[in-house]
Amino acid sequence: MEPKKNYSLPLAFLTMLFFMWGFITCLNDILIPHFKHIFVLTYFESMLVQFAFFGAYFVGSIIYFIISSISGDPINKIGYKNGILLGLLISSVGTFLFYPAAEIQSFGLFLTALFILALGFTLLQIAANPYVILLGNPETGSHRLNLAGAINSFGTTIAPIVGGVFILSNVTAKGNEIDSVKAPYLFLTAAFLLLIIVFKVVKLPKFNNEKNIEKGIGALKFPQLTLGIIAIFFYVGAEVTVGSFMSGFVGLNEIKGIPVEGATVYIALYWGSLMIGRFTGSLSVFMMPIALKRVLTAIIPVATYLFILFIFKIKSGQNDVLDYQTMIEYYIPFIAISVIAFFIGQEKPSRTLFIFSVVCILLLIISVVNTGDIALWSLISLGLYNSIMWPSIFALAITGLGKHTSQGSSLLVMAILGGALIPPLQGLFADKFGVHLSFIIPIFCYIYLVFYAWKVSKILKAQGFISE
Repeated sequence: MEPKKNYSLPLAFLTMLFFMWGFITCLNDILIPHFKHIFVLTYFESMLVQFAFFGAYFVGSIIYFIISSISGDPINKIGYKNGILLGLLISSVGTFLFYPAAEIQSFGLFLTALFILALGFTLLQIAANPYVILLGNPETGSHRLNLAGAINSFGTTIAPIVGGVFILSNVTAKGNEIDSVKAPYLFLTAAFLLLIIVFKVVKLPKFNNEKNIEKGIGALKFPQLTLGIIAIFFYVGAEVTVGSFMSGFVGLNEIKGIPVEGATVYIALYWGSLMIGRFTGSLSVFMMPIALKRVLTAIIPVATYLFILFIFKIKSGQNDVLDYQTMIEYYIPFIAISVIAFFIGQEKPSRTLFIFSVVCILLLIISVVNTGDIALWSLISLGLYNSIMWPSIFALAITGLGKHTSQGSSLLVMAILGGALIPPLQGLFADKFGVHLSFIIPIFCYIYLVFYAWKVSKILKAQGFISE
């Protein structure tokens, strides 16, 4: 059976999920300064938004892991489709709770709503990530995740812009500032319910294995997974904390000195950088001559970036305050470096992860020791190199797990806890030493990723799964 003929439609439907959780996750970067202003919070307290959201991944994954250890893997029993439906239902409850939270103006209830929302995302991630890898040749699994991740990054790119318009821009127009979150999150509730109907009706391939349900913690015997859990922890922590502090960084007098509303475009560019990198990294999914692939690898990142700038130009209209010449002059060289890094990586996940992690360390050092545009664009361009990390780590970590794949997936999703713990840690550092210097924190995250990329290559080579 030819996978491409049968799995392209299911893959297309799955990308809708990636878009949704990317969009909603990045809205947190809008909620953080919004809640900080309304509830008069410190940087540490405002980062409880990320703690509640990403902490739910840890709690949900622990619950999933305990159930799988006692009675067998739930996804193997109910199937990926039912796992997706249940995840969507839980997430819809979370978004709906934003309405009563706004009514009673309770920061605690907002955190509860975010926690429930992310619990649903936990199940979606446990089911959807390995499902994407299963939909075709295992060797190109990381590239399919790159493609799905590119759609995810499209959601993260437009979320700050949409959130800026419907949440931050409505603040001055309403007497009660917190009311601005009601309509957007009710709309998201309706979107979740619509997706439930879509996935209920659509036919998806079945990969559940009810005849071979195994109890215990067999997934943990694989070193590529155990080290990969830590890698996901540090990767997500670094990626999320950079996005969370972007508005504060842009607002510094030595960087740009602009208010939160104006900073949303830079948050969008950071997440848009992930989209640029993931579209580039997903080219291997498509059958094409090597020469054409190389040309597209060079062209697509620049074309995607110019398209993003074009969209910003249309949106801003006559109120445009962006310096597009500076945005091109400073950012295009970073894109060129990422293209060179892709060529050196040779489509090998461990090698590409190693190279990109090293570049991230260098970019953060540049951002910390410099000011102005060079510091800003070094930080924004981190997204280009974060782009391939999730699919690379995920695919490497579950390589060779076989019947333990879903259990391993739950443990990897559990490690999204990094997004809950690293931002508050940087928040404490920012409260004491300032936002600018606080970007030392994610440097240590990328140092571990350099180690993991080197180590997992040796592990999988010894197991006979890769030849690099």
